[in-house]
Amino acid sequence: MSSILTNNGAMVALQTLKSINTNLAKTQSEISTGKTVASAKDNSAVWAISKVMEADVKGFKGISDSLNLGSSTVAVARQAAETVTDLLTDIKGKIVAAQEENVDRAKIQTDIDALRDQINAVVGAAQFNGLNLLKNSDTTAGSGTVNILSSLDRSGTGVAASDITVRKQDLGTQQESIDTSGGATFTATAATALTINNANGSDAFDLSSLTITAGTAYALNWVGTDADSNSFTPATYTNATAGGTLIAEAAASVTYVARDGDTAADIAKGLAAAYADFAADNSLDTDVLNITATNGALTASKSNTYTDAADQIVVRFSSIASTANVIGGGLAELANIDVTTQSSVDQALTNIEGLIQTAIDSAAAFGSAQGRIDTQSKFVSGLTDALKSGIGTLVDADMEEASARLQALQVQQQLGVQALSIANQAPQSLLSLFQ
Repeated sequence: MSSILTNNGAMVALQTLKSINTNLAKTQSEISTGKTVASAKDNSAVWAISKVMEADVKGFKGISDSLNLGSSTVAVARQAAETVTDLLTDIKGKIVAAQEENVDRAKIQTDIDALRDQINAVVGAAQFNGLNLLKNSDTTAGSGTVNILSSLDRSGTGVAASDITVRKQDLGTQQESIDTSGGATFTATAATALTINNANGSDAFDLSSLTITAGTAYALNWVGTDADSNSFTPATYTNATAGGTLIAEAAASVTYVARDGDTAADIAKGLAAAYADFAADNSLDTDVLNITATNGALTASKSNTYTDAADQIVVRFSSIASTANVIGGGLAELANIDVTTQSSVDQALTNIEGLIQTAIDSAAAFGSAQGRIDTQSKFVSGLTDALKSGIGTLVDADMEEASARLQALQVQQQLGVQALSIANQAPQSLLSLFQ
């Protein structure tokens, strides 16, 4: 049926043309913006996901900058620690040269002093943007470590930042000092008394339960008892009263002042090293009493045989908390290197070995940290690229497909216009029926 009031063909052609024009506008938008999802109205779910991922990409850009800064900071510290190691090696060469009696030891000592001053200069200059990782004598909590932002971990509950923690290594030469004024005294704990005798050749205690606070001084003191007066000289192995109170003049002999970030293993290692230096300086026989550290435990032991079961040495662990305690530098013993006499030369050779190892350990720690930072930096770079690729997969337009679709829609648009024109002319044919 034909009607001059309702043109069904024109309505169909018009709706079709509108649909074509809508698709054509969308395709033109894709070509103009390069995206299939340019706004939330295009696809709200995909748009929301892409925006979260874009936010993460920007976050990882900041993380990449943080890692680059951290890597540079650690690289400066590592290079300085390696330089200090080389300088200490040079000092060892001087000490070895001083072993010969027919040398000018005073001039060698002058060279050693110059090298020591150079070490101080290197440590002082080893800073990046004001941060020096080779100094750690501040008692403020958290001052012993540096956190480098390394990642953003997204989960169903939110986003959490991850850090790479770099521990400072002190290669300074500042001297340790312990405050015993104003009533501050060492506190010896009976539970940590170690008894060494014929029946018990070694004894140990675990420090892992310690609550370590930066600035607290820890000490070892011991009392020797000899029943028959022919095994050893007890006075030589006594630096405390029988009750366990440190003798004042010995209070700074075998001590370690904790720095921020120290663990029980660090305390044990520090005290064992202090005892080794004390024993060497005072000609103590480590066969009679030796103190070693294994992780967070201190072990007192002997390897000789006493002639009487009553011969014994009691070692006590004690501590003193005072804000006036001064944390010693990792190379504090360097100030005591003296090659002007034969006895001091022998002691200097023993001491320099420990100092070299301290510098090597510091350089190795920084090298490990820098390697981890660089690895994380590469990972973040790759992850950022992967996120960008994922965002593109979600929202980017397929330009080949869009181009082909544009051509097809333009043809459809032309045909739609023609179809609408034909449909609009259809009522004209009805006029012939009335002629």
